[in-house]
Amino acid sequence: MAHAKTSYVCLSCRASYKQPYDRTRQRTCPRCAEPLIHAGSAFAAPRRRDAAAWRTLTVLLNAGVRFHKSCCGGPGYRPRTQREVRERMTYAQRSGEPIAHALIRPDME
Repeated sequence: MAHAKTSYVCLSCRASYKQPYDRTRQRTCPRCAEPLIHAGSAFAAPRRRDAAAWRTLTVLLNAGVRFHKSCCGGPGYRPRTQREVRERMTYAQRSGEPIAHALIRPDME
């Protein structure tokens, strides 16, 4: 039986590739030869020309947020705009909560 595929992302090329998951192998971008970031099996890439969405995605992936399926379906809440990212980063700074946790909070108290 073949292994399920998961998404790998090149942020500089704004490209996503579905490949079998292998923890021991470092994937490289076929366009620029930079290392790919494992985004997860529930990842849906934005359009290449959507620069704002890719900026948001860059913050999420660099903070360690991934898009894995949960028991209830999708990966849960992820910010989609720069404004949502800024709000959650400010919250993390004020509350002392880790950035990765603050970024996936659906509500801000």
